[in-house]
Amino acid sequence: MHPFLQSLIGGGLIGAASAGLLLTNGRIAGVSGILSNAAAFRPGVWRWAFLGGLLAVGLAASLLGHAAPPTLSNAGPGILIAGGLLVGVGTQLGNGCTSGHGVCGLSNLSLRSLVATATFMATAGLAVFALRHGPALLGLVQS
Repeated sequence: MHPFLQSLIGGGLIGAASAGLLLTNGRIAGVSGILSNAAAFRPGVWRWAFLGGLLAVGLAASLLGHAAPPTLSNAGPGILIAGGLLVGVGTQLGNGCTSGHGVCGLSNLSLRSLVATATFMATAGLAVFALRHGPALLGLVQS
């Protein structure tokens, strides 16, 4: 299947799931908030079902022969833990994560979510640019 079509289908499913959670439970599908509330044992079995669904999709993909992205599967546990901690700090500083702000907040026309999402995207773009071109710009490698 073409990556564009995969992305389109995946985005549609994320949007449908987010809308479904809002319509059925009146809750925003912000994964960091759902995780932190589940970890604090706040009432709501739906949180654990939501998180279980995220894990089940990864497990199902693996069982169907789909591998993790090479950059993820080649990363050591230290990098993954450090990345997870940095994302956790970022979600606390930004009062939400990419799913809460980028999917749900933007669809609700939230100015705060627009600023947060623009910040996420700009930071990601700068990080990719720095990783791909920074060493050559600094003269550390031959381009």
